Amino acid sequence: MPAHRSRTERWRECLQQVYERGGGIEFSFDHGKGLATAPGDVPAIPDVMWRVRVMGLSDSELLIEHPGAAGSSVSLKPGTSVVGVISVGQNRWMFQSRLLGPQDGVSPWGAAPGGLRMAMPTKVERCHRREFMRASVASLHLPPVECWQLMSPTSAIAAEAANAGHIRDLQSGRTSETLAMTAMLLPEVGPKFTGKLLNIGGGGVGIIFDRNEASSADRCRLIWMRVDLRPVIAAPIAMTARLVHKHIDSEQNLITGAAFDFAANPSHREFVVDQIVRYVNHVAPLSQAA
Repeated sequence: MPAHRSRTERWRECLQQVYERGGGIEFSFDHGKGLATAPGDVPAIPDVMWRVRVMGLSDSELLIEHPGAAGSSVSLKPGTSVVGVISVGQNRWMFQSRLLGPQDGVSPWGAAPGGLRMAMPTKVERCHRREFMRASVASLHLPPVECWQLMSPTSAIAAEAANAGHIRDLQSGRTSETLAMTAMLLPEVGPKFTGKLLNIGGGGVGIIFDRNEASSADRCRLIWMRVDLRPVIAAPIAMTARLVHKHIDSEQNLITGAAFDFAANPSHREFVVDQIVRYVNHVAPLSQAA
């Protein structure tokens, strides 16, 4: 049996390993796009991936934690179509599924109420390393992220306030050259480098940096970043984060885990959560009709 076929047929075993080790999977909303975009096309909506812990498994369901951001959970309705990703080492599988609603009562695995039920996929497709987040079941387009090394955390307060004001003004229909110039305000930072938003978890985000940007990111611990969720969010969302862990993948890309850091500007947490919820409220209903 060819090696790639053997690994594909072992995906349930690998999912069991993820569960037993307290690991997680990732999923994004399947808003009817699938492979609708041809190579080179710009997607209408970027795909946010949610990183969630696997709390239980059965023949027909996965029990996962509710997705969240900055310590706040995100509410999702039953019937929402999703594209899931299972990763174990260099092996990665994608699948299509749907959310079945919250868990009622204690689960068969002993998990307390609070989990989210997802239908167990009937089939998966292995993603080759050079085809990151792309398979015949779906093609995921990760949001771009602009990053800078942050030299002074307090210098980000004014820049984050300007960013929040600019986005709120755009959402309310107000625009001007002054607002646009204010939105470009930067804190005390180093040179810019760019990546892609790999996933969102309860307390932070995962970011992947191409090998050409890896050295710049690897030198940083505290960053100021802008996450681009346009056109759902009118302008990129700015925030401070700490790069808490890093590793190089087989393609020499740098994978980082960044923890949200609102210590210098606690009021900015609510704004960031509100924008992520706004994105969910726009995209998730599209996935119910997919």
